[in-house]
Amino acid sequence: MTNKPVIVFGEVLFDHFPDGSRVLGGAPFNVAWHLQAFQQRPHFISRIGEDSTGETISAAMRHWAMDMTGLQRDKNHPTGSVKISIEQGEPDYKILPEQAYDYIDAAALAAPEGSGLLYHGTLALRHPPAAAALAQLKSRHQGRVFIDVNLRQPWWHKADVLGWVSQAHWVKLNQHELAALYPSSGGLDADMRAFRARYGLDGLIVTSGERGASAIDNNGTLFNVTPQTIVQVVDTVGAGDAFSSVLLLGLNLDWPLPLTLERAQDFASALVGQRGATVSDSAFYQTFIKAWAL
Repeated sequence: MTNKPVIVFGEVLFDHFPDGSRVLGGAPFNVAWHLQAFQQRPHFISRIGEDSTGETISAAMRHWAMDMTGLQRDKNHPTGSVKISIEQGEPDYKILPEQAYDYIDAAALAAPEGSGLLYHGTLALRHPPAAAALAQLKSRHQGRVFIDVNLRQPWWHKADVLGWVSQAHWVKLNQHELAALYPSSGGLDADMRAFRARYGLDGLIVTSGERGASAIDNNGTLFNVTPQTIVQVVDTVGAGDAFSSVLLLGLNLDWPLPLTLERAQDFASALVGQRGATVSDSAFYQTFIKAWAL
């Protein structure tokens, strides 16, 4: 329903849970999955191994009618995996090294040209090949860049993350990540204003878990949103990615920022009632598609 392309760059993997189950994941993949459900046809760029797990991902993408042209294959590295444990109600991630998504190949990029949105995270940039691929992608991208910061130990360096932030138009992170990247003045509102101004951002979004989220635009206007719907929480894996997907949707469809925040919070609140970060039942999305007139 829009001609503006959305390019999503980064990891796709399986989240492995303590009970032995596994769910498709990876923040960029989760975002692309939701955007596909919301009829945006994202161009997803990642890399999988030539293994059974990779075939499962390919099959899931085909079933969801996702664009497959940006999905690369790797004969030397396995499809991504993350082991998740739940500590005091919050997910803890053990992210394996040397995964296929670390080797996204710049020479194999086939992204559409245009002035749409380019989304990326930080985890998939931990190794030089994928970081170089993103740099090449950015060099020819004419639209806005949205970075979704995910600081996962030990896979990040402050200088690198701030370098990517300086190249972005929109940044999303949580309150702990903001504190890790920028010296605190003692108040979230002041820190957000200072961070946005320091990096010349069009917008900054800071999430605060069950307390909701705050956003500031390029005029310095601050907006806040808190969860309105109480649901039975199954797990919080992927809640931030659900939030990000609707932020991108709102940017792409030119929704006002306060409305985008409300809808992003509503969708994230619904997702925590599901197991894992992706939902394969298209009926889950219909309430939102109808309410938002997509």
